Amino acid sequence: MQRFFVYLALFLVVFLAIGWYFSNIALYFVISLILAALLRPLTNRINEFHLVGQHTPRWIAILLSYAAIILLTFSLGLLFFPLIKEQISVLSQLNVETIYYQIQQPVTQFENFLLKFQLIDQKPGELFSQLQNSVLEAIKRFDVGGFISGIIGLTGSVLVGTLAVAFITFFLLLENGLLRRNILNLIPNSYFELSVATFTKVEKLLSNYLSGLLIQVLAIFSMAALGLSIVQVPYALTIALFAAIANLIPYAGPILGTVFGIIVGISTGTFASDQEYTYFLVKVLSVFAAVQLTDNVLLQPMIFSKSVKAHPLEIFVIIFAGAKIAGIVGMIFAIPVYTIFRVLIMEFYKGYKSYRIFKIKATN
Repeated sequence: MQRFFVYLALFLVVFLAIGWYFSNIALYFVISLILAALLRPLTNRINEFHLVGQHTPRWIAILLSYAAIILLTFSLGLLFFPLIKEQISVLSQLNVETIYYQIQQPVTQFENFLLKFQLIDQKPGELFSQLQNSVLEAIKRFDVGGFISGIIGLTGSVLVGTLAVAFITFFLLLENGLLRRNILNLIPNSYFELSVATFTKVEKLLSNYLSGLLIQVLAIFSMAALGLSIVQVPYALTIALFAAIANLIPYAGPILGTVFGIIVGISTGTFASDQEYTYFLVKVLSVFAAVQLTDNVLLQPMIFSKSVKAHPLEIFVIIFAGAKIAGIVGMIFAIPVYTIFRVLIMEFYKGYKSYRIFKIKATN
């Protein structure tokens, strides 16, 4: 019994070390596993469809599934195209003097507040001059060549990652269940029954988690789109879609969605007075507050606590550990990766206590 746990601990340490060293490949593989799990029902359904008296070849079914994903992505991109076009038009018509004037007013009011209570010791108007000089210095230090090189490098990395994920996902779908069979073939017969039960439970929990995430995205999109449309915020569907996708990032996602909605509303709206500007902010914040309250009270407990059967505090610690390891990507994938290891350890521990084969080995 003790020897088995030592071997299991060594296996996990080696597995994590290899995953850490080959982090890019491990990330591609994890993303491919998730995409394969999402596309497998659609691929199987297309594969079962009869074409000229025979089943549709599986490779054609996979390509059609890819085409469905590309079409969905393109359709969602159409929601953002009018917004991007208007933002470019707004930026092209910006007047530098007008921007300085709009910034100077709130900065001057803030400076007067600080001077009134003697929190700073300087001449009136000096705070705005310091801010203006800082912006100019930042612009001078901005490395255009380095920025372009970074964009090119990022584009290349995204392209390579996309091709790698598409390649791995294709073979995971083509050889349906091959990965699971190969892993099970490496397991001794004594532990075969326990291993099958563990794989089944992991697949069930991850399936529940992914289904819950899909429900969460659709629910947040519907609520945000309805609320923003009611209060007549421009580009309500685009803002709602961004908020729903950003909400996949735990804790930081809701803030990103709210900030995006405010920026879009301010840049595309016209405000005749400060009262209209304040009223607009109140409307946007009220909608997102209602959406997040519903998400925190109803959706997240259902998705996280029930689907992966973990305590909320446990999830909180794991998410921030994922953020420490891999940033935003780590926050997104922390829960499913943790679920896999958690179930593996718990099931093997229960197996030693429940399965007769282990008790016999222990007595021998």
